[in-house]
Amino acid sequence: MADPLDLRDYERMAPGHMSEMAWEYLRGGAGDEHTIRWNEEAYQRLRLMPRHLVDVSRLDTGVCLFGRRLSHPVMLAPVAYQKLMHADGELEMVRGAAAAEAAVVLSSFSTVTLEDVAGAAKTPLWFQLYIQPDREFTRGLVGRAEAAGYAALVVTVDTPVLGARYREQRMSFALPPGMVQANLKGLATATGDHRPKGQQIYSAVLDPRLSWKDIDWLRSITRLPIVLKGVLNPDDAARAVEAGASGLIVSNHGGRNMDTVPATIDALPAVSARVAGRIPVLVDGGIRRGTDVLKALALGASAVLIGRPYVHGLAIGGALGVCHVVRILRRELEMAMALSGRTSIEQVDASLILR
Repeated sequence: MADPLDLRDYERMAPGHMSEMAWEYLRGGAGDEHTIRWNEEAYQRLRLMPRHLVDVSRLDTGVCLFGRRLSHPVMLAPVAYQKLMHADGELEMVRGAAAAEAAVVLSSFSTVTLEDVAGAAKTPLWFQLYIQPDREFTRGLVGRAEAAGYAALVVTVDTPVLGARYREQRMSFALPPGMVQANLKGLATATGDHRPKGQQIYSAVLDPRLSWKDIDWLRSITRLPIVLKGVLNPDDAARAVEAGASGLIVSNHGGRNMDTVPATIDALPAVSARVAGRIPVLVDGGIRRGTDVLKALALGASAVLIGRPYVHGLAIGGALGVCHVVRILRRELEMAMALSGRTSIEQVDASLILR
């Protein structure tokens, strides 16, 4: 096959560059995997209505989040266990992000320590946090992220338990010998992967007691912006603003938790309307084209996050692959902006979407 031209090419090529177990883990979702499909299909149903005879000789894709200007609105979402896809894992990922000028959200379940990743990063880093049942360990993680220079905490709120991930079970998913949850060293309940044992639904590294009072507690121990990831319900969005959250990510965990929840782009408008510009709203899930990025921005997103696509790039080409995936999306976004008569992100609004 020729060199990849778009994100679909990367997806087609990726299985040949990782183990079967890694591929099934990466591509899998919950239940019958309807939500995974809907995440992409929902973008395909949206129609764009352009304006013409506009001077588009200069384009500005820059956005501002928490006082930091980003050169474009495509961020890298937290993805666990990246050494399954590349020997250098998250270190290689942030090298690619730096080349593509992309901000990164690092997973709690990284196979490289958050400090080592920060040492290799040249673009803004946010830390994705699973609040542990051991709150003192969690406090330590937060302190480590602050000390290492992370710019925000991204708290995953949609995973008190894991979904029915049958692809993982069929492959008997487990981390290979020598591969660890690097940020959880010293945590007695971290046993090598995230899955519950036997027929249990509860995982030792996920807290089913997590509630709004824990967001209050987290705000009391950190000055970092707190972004809640996994919000689909507008009522939760309104409560998040009241609770002092600094931002939201509309996410269904890539379809990996509860199947048949809405596609994220379908949930975005109501969440954005409820927030009403008081805090940034981001979105992930199903983004495969620059036109998808444009549609998300038009429906209220301040920025978007991609997950599986950049991991395909990581597996195939390391840092160069990650960089190329992001650059493809940015180039396609620039094309879509020019072809729709928008010269800056500030000009992208709901009038772009054909009702």
